[in-house]
Amino acid sequence: MERVEASVLGTVYRNDENGYSVLMAREGRREITIVGTLPELTPGEQAIFTGEWVEHPQYGRQLKCTGCTLQMPTTLLGIERYLGSGLIHGVGPSTAKMIVNHFGEETLTVLSEHPERLQEVPKMGKKRWKQIAEAFREQQGAREAMVFLQSYGIPATLAVKISKIYGERTPAVIRENPYRLCEDLEGVGFLTADRIGTALGVAPDSEGRICSALKYVLKEVSVSMGHVYLPRRELIQRASQLLRVEGELIEHYLMRMTLLRELVQSGPDGGERVYLPQFDSAEREVATRLCELMASHGPSHAAGAEKDIDHFERTRGIQFSPRQRQAILTALDEGVLVITGGPGTGKTTIINCIINLLSHEGEVVLCAPTGRAAKRMTEATGVEAKTIHRLLEYGGDEGQFARNQENPIEGDCVIVDEVSMVDMLLMRSLLRAVEPGTRLILVGDADQLPSVGAGNVLGDILQSGIVPACMLTDIFRQGETSRIVVNAHRINHGEMPLLNEKGTDFFFERKHLFNDAAQTIVSLVTQRLPKFLKYDPDDYAAQAVRHIQVLAPAKKGECGVIALNQMLQSALNPPAPYKPSLQYGETIFRLGDKVMQTKNDYQLEWRRETSSGWEDGTGVFNGDVGFIVDVDEEEHALTVRFDEEREAVYASQQLENLDLAYCLSVHKSQGSEFPVVVMPVVGGPPMLLTRNLFYTALTRARALVVLVGREDVVRLMVENDHILKRYTTLGERLEQVSLLLPKG
Repeated sequence: MERVEASVLGTVYRNDENGYSVLMAREGRREITIVGTLPELTPGEQAIFTGEWVEHPQYGRQLKCTGCTLQMPTTLLGIERYLGSGLIHGVGPSTAKMIVNHFGEETLTVLSEHPERLQEVPKMGKKRWKQIAEAFREQQGAREAMVFLQSYGIPATLAVKISKIYGERTPAVIRENPYRLCEDLEGVGFLTADRIGTALGVAPDSEGRICSALKYVLKEVSVSMGHVYLPRRELIQRASQLLRVEGELIEHYLMRMTLLRELVQSGPDGGERVYLPQFDSAEREVATRLCELMASHGPSHAAGAEKDIDHFERTRGIQFSPRQRQAILTALDEGVLVITGGPGTGKTTIINCIINLLSHEGEVVLCAPTGRAAKRMTEATGVEAKTIHRLLEYGGDEGQFARNQENPIEGDCVIVDEVSMVDMLLMRSLLRAVEPGTRLILVGDADQLPSVGAGNVLGDILQSGIVPACMLTDIFRQGETSRIVVNAHRINHGEMPLLNEKGTDFFFERKHLFNDAAQTIVSLVTQRLPKFLKYDPDDYAAQAVRHIQVLAPAKKGECGVIALNQMLQSALNPPAPYKPSLQYGETIFRLGDKVMQTKNDYQLEWRRETSSGWEDGTGVFNGDVGFIVDVDEEEHALTVRFDEEREAVYASQQLENLDLAYCLSVHKSQGSEFPVVVMPVVGGPPMLLTRNLFYTALTRARALVVLVGREDVVRLMVENDHILKRYTTLGERLEQVSLLLPKG
């Protein structure tokens, strides 16, 4: 085994998924090539590499590395290059030079042992030196964790996350129980933890391994399929395939975990359904609180409301249908009401009337799951609507809200829009903050895709028949002139949409090949539609980005989200000398890019300017769309403005939660409405080409829809009414609780 001490010159190639790298390094006076699974190293870093010299037929002599021990650089140039490499947030090349010029060879000792001395550096403010010191400390811990973990093939980006959770205890914690990673860290699957466990000698039939697998399977299906529970047999089968262990042994530990309340089994026979405790308790609590709200609502306002409704009709120049009028009267009479219907059925008009009538009696509070849905609700009603997280006053740690049963929402009526997007855990948090006696009105479209998170809240409530509901079916909005509305309802009924009728707002462009369809979509977005819609010729790109949204059923493929985003970025926001950019993984983020947050980040700070000054807050959530308004190449950070007001700064590691948003998946578009929607319909996995996905996509458009692809694919989607059944029991529990609580 060879032992080589060298200084890193640069990385020729790196695979972030498995850490495999090709490095150029300097050993004494000669340059060498090092290959292997390595932590992410930057120019200037020194390390001791162990491995064997091999002769590559094309690239010559290389050190095939099996181990790496990091050493701090010792030369002034090496220290400066190391600090300025971008690994330490807040330190770019110019800052690194200032620090090294001041402390010389003592620089790294000062940073690790006496960071307060950074205040001695000219122009170094108190806040900044603390940020740099903290970033250096975190980076050192991450480096040690990466060195420990790289031998198990864990990517460097994941090693950083692990080190942030466990700190300097990382090696000890993982050696004691590697399967903790599955529970403690989002993004770590059982297979990764199991690879480490196997390397550490954990027995295949060990209790820790099997129990971890059972929890992992239940968690994974909640994330990927929206299940709240799994049938017992299916859970054992899935776990057995994952573990390659006999089902009887798994069943033994399942019973043990149930006795310890680590899992919950319930059902008519006492145990054919298996839940993670948080989902079992969430379903029970949602059912109980909904029934309590129905039973404890305040006095009815329906009596004498007919005249008020007549007055509203006259002032707005409208006439409600009998079903719409009944929905309004029911909302005034019941403690809880669900209003559901497709586009153009008058949901917004009804809500406006309800707000008008109830605001005379008390405060009406509006909310929606996403910032875009809340903004749309505000525009439609003229009353401020907040995101559910903001209404509940999210407080800092995941799932912690200032508004709850001890500190309820201040309002006499709470109206929630886009309820189909609300998952079980968020619904529980919302209901905890709705005080008994407060009216609750849930509005949504039951035919849209269900929530991304676990549960089928709206569907289960409607199916139970326990909660009063008004289902709107008649089309009123835009009459027969809107083919978007007509076609959405045709699709929902299993009928082919009307394509390419002259003078309508619904178009179909026939393209048989994936590549042709992709090129056509780019042409439509960048030139043809801006010209057709009479955008300013000098501002085509900017207006297209803001008003035209491409939606795709799939992420991968030539007409998938990833490929279309790259093509649209190149066409709408190409590189330019005045546009700084940053690269994270395969994605280049450029000044002016349209981007989306892909995961809830409860700690990410933001600020926005108000009439009374700057307001600070935390939390950016899955589905939030914004624009990059600043790129700091030196500090490896960028600023995103969401909802045209909140600005959040993303440092290097946080970029993993950002994606380009010129093209969105249909799932990610829920709760939004766009002036123009362009969608490829050229084929893909049957599980994605479904009727409710197609319906959801079309109902995102306000003024124009353009489909690009094949008519047979359109027909396939219309006829494919298969909806993946979610394992949920909210409806059943509503029925059970309703029998136990008094009504009215």
